Amino acid sequence: MINRNEKLEQLILEFLSKVDAATALLEEKFGTRCILRLWRTNKIERCGTIIDDITYELHGVGCAVYLPDVCIDFDYGVDGRIDGFDVWRLYLLACELPDQYEKYTDRKVLTADFKEYIAEGKLEEMVPSTDKIYVIKGKKFT
Repeated sequence: MINRNEKLEQLILEFLSKVDAATALLEEKFGTRCILRLWRTNKIERCGTIIDDITYELHGVGCAVYLPDVCIDFDYGVDGRIDGFDVWRLYLLACELPDQYEKYTDRKVLTADFKEYIAEGKLEEMVPSTDKIYVIKGKKFT
């Protein structure tokens, strides 16, 4: 049987892949994937250049990295986890890549499929989390 939410799964995996690529660049530049502490201790600016035309912008508990093809916006979780996502972040990526994820440029459609994916037991809440941030059930990426 074909997974009804195969496209959602692809979007989630692409999101996580982009976050991994972005945080690898941050680690290369700053020596760590989670640069929040550096910002909060005034060791780096809130916004800056990572390399060439790739830039970052820190906000709250997260970071937006402007890669050549997309902007990837993510939050850091407990212990520097980078594998959390929500409908909003997936929606932003889908809008950046409409040729690949046209269905999910409609936030209502994405929200419905996301809720179904949760009901199927494929996602779980990242705990502790102030927002409803989810991770793939049974996997941990840092």
